[in-house]
Amino acid sequence: MNTEEIMAMDKKYVMQTYGRQPLALKKGSGAVVWDMDGKSYIDCLAGIAVNNVGHAHPKVAEAICNQAKNLIHTSNLYYTEQQVELAKLLVGVSPHDLAFFCNSGAEAVEGSIKLARKHTGKGDIIAMENSFHGRTLAALSATGQKIYQKGFGPLNPGFTHVPYGNLEAVQKAITDETAAVLVEAIQGEGGVVMPPEGYLKGLKELCEEKGILLIFDEVQTGFGRTGEMFASQTFDVTPDISALAKGIAGGLPMGAILASKEVGSAFQPGDHAATFGGSPLACAAANASLNVILDEDLLTKSKENGSYFQSKLNFLKEDHGIVEDVRGSGLMLGMELDVECRDIVNNMREKGVLINCAAGKVLRFVPPLVIENEQIDTVSCILGDVLKNYSD
Repeated sequence: MNTEEIMAMDKKYVMQTYGRQPLALKKGSGAVVWDMDGKSYIDCLAGIAVNNVGHAHPKVAEAICNQAKNLIHTSNLYYTEQQVELAKLLVGVSPHDLAFFCNSGAEAVEGSIKLARKHTGKGDIIAMENSFHGRTLAALSATGQKIYQKGFGPLNPGFTHVPYGNLEAVQKAITDETAAVLVEAIQGEGGVVMPPEGYLKGLKELCEEKGILLIFDEVQTGFGRTGEMFASQTFDVTPDISALAKGIAGGLPMGAILASKEVGSAFQPGDHAATFGGSPLACAAANASLNVILDEDLLTKSKENGSYFQSKLNFLKEDHGIVEDVRGSGLMLGMELDVECRDIVNNMREKGVLINCAAGKVLRFVPPLVIENEQIDTVSCILGDVLKNYSD
């Protein structure tokens, strides 16, 4: 099939919930993907911060292939070697003690909320304005952007939203029924918004003082995206619970909840479950992906190439008045413009670069951690040419 045929079939048979770009992808390798016509693109989106180790990494592909030949699914009525190995590996690279496996970021957030409520015996969650935590109803209720909630009420009760970065607002919102504070270390869908200096540490101290839990939504920031394995390590803050997904399994759907032993032990048999959570196939992919991150030192690569990429974007900021800000950590970068950026995204795609727009006016760059400096140079040159059309 060609692209037009695929688009026509999608319109006929698929619920139209996505504003897709007119592009059908066929294959990928590293930080490059190809469409149905063989045209190549430098991928600075990585499946929305998912393909951290790159497209079709041979070690991940081999792990998936070998596992699929033996055992794909068992349910969690039985033990599997792949799952316990992954739990041990995650505990070893994180500040946590216990893991629970699910299938997506929204599931990880919902499970984190359940765990916080079970551990504390309280129901209220304080979340942040401009946040994004997923599309299921509790995760949507926790999300601090009305644009995602419109048309899906009534929302779940028990969620209070305060301005991101404002410790005083969090303190005022805490009541005797508060179970936890839920926060993204860096707000991704909100426009790659960085936390103010000392904010996350202040949240941790406040939660400890008030005897409530701190939940980090690391769905987008995890697995080397910010330059460390987790953003909690980038900002030197240890949450009680971390919700993970996206980059965990090299592109296979998977999520996880990590917690301290004290908090995680609140879950007892029957309290929470996921039929497909932690399947042998997904765990084999995640084990391979995590080992690639470690063995190929992609954390260092994320920091070094992220710094290089950010410097290139800052050069463009100096040359183009349309650019208001460049920000981020590691290879999670945002360029805020003074105009809507949808047309710029389209122009970049036509010129062979895939990016997307967050919060209307922010170009988001979350490429595979394996992107090379030469590819970053190409992206910067193309972006500079596109921005010329919008500059005074």
